[in-house]
Amino acid sequence: MQWHKLAFLFLIVTFLQFIFTYLWVNNYTMNTIQDLRFAVLIDADNVPYSNVKGMLEEIAKYGTPTYKRIYGDWTKPTVSGWKGVLLENAITPIQQYSYTTGKNATDSALIIDAMDILYSGKVDGFCIVSSDSDFTRLATRLREEGMKVIGMGQKKTPKPFITACDKFIYIEILAGSENKKAIVKKTVRASKNEKAHPEPEPIEITETKETLSTIDSGLIKVIRNSINDLADETGWAFLGDLGNLILKKQPDFDARNYGFPKMLPLIKSIDNFLVDERETGKNNIKHVFVKNK
Repeated sequence: MQWHKLAFLFLIVTFLQFIFTYLWVNNYTMNTIQDLRFAVLIDADNVPYSNVKGMLEEIAKYGTPTYKRIYGDWTKPTVSGWKGVLLENAITPIQQYSYTTGKNATDSALIIDAMDILYSGKVDGFCIVSSDSDFTRLATRLREEGMKVIGMGQKKTPKPFITACDKFIYIEILAGSENKKAIVKKTVRASKNEKAHPEPEPIEITETKETLSTIDSGLIKVIRNSINDLADETGWAFLGDLGNLILKKQPDFDARNYGFPKMLPLIKSIDNFLVDERETGKNNIKHVFVKNK
């Protein structure tokens, strides 16, 4: 009789484990697959129009832009360059006249729309495209409501607006290309007392792009301290967690600012850290860990 009770109890526990596992997997899958819905609000007066496509492609990495609006006084010649790219990228222009000289009515229109969209409950986050610090309080208010806020602007963007966002992306890096190496041939000409070189001499030239930031002691200190915050007993920290923590400390941190496509090559280029790429045995997936030297 006791054996039957134990068998029945085992079946109940197994069934409950199956139910909990099924619910957890489905919930995890739905949260993973479902993209965040973003409202993309662009200040036409304070960002260039030269790389709109790059901006939208960057936003697509984080979610789906459900609102795409751009604000400006379209009667002014200073924003005329935007008109050619609005239809191509399905961006809705919002006309806002300047009521008086010296006052920016465009900012007020963008802020009012942002609050309307917030209380509609139809988005999970906002992307504010501007280099203007006037949107600092807006970004802070949206985050207070649990919204994810991504800022996007030029390198000249004031620090208060940058730190008010969950992540800030510099527009300049979106149009950049990776460093390239080219091999060219140059003929060495002889002087009067030398014979001409029989073959052209190949010379390696490295073409480098201009980076927005340089790897300095400040960056190294942030990385070192973040590794210490996350490291286990052996001193190793998971690279994914490291990137998230640095981003919380510095919302404008991005490996592309330093000329690297990803964070791993950036870390490898700095001699102060050790990198351990551990095999997982699944489709050549590796877990990368970092340690201070």
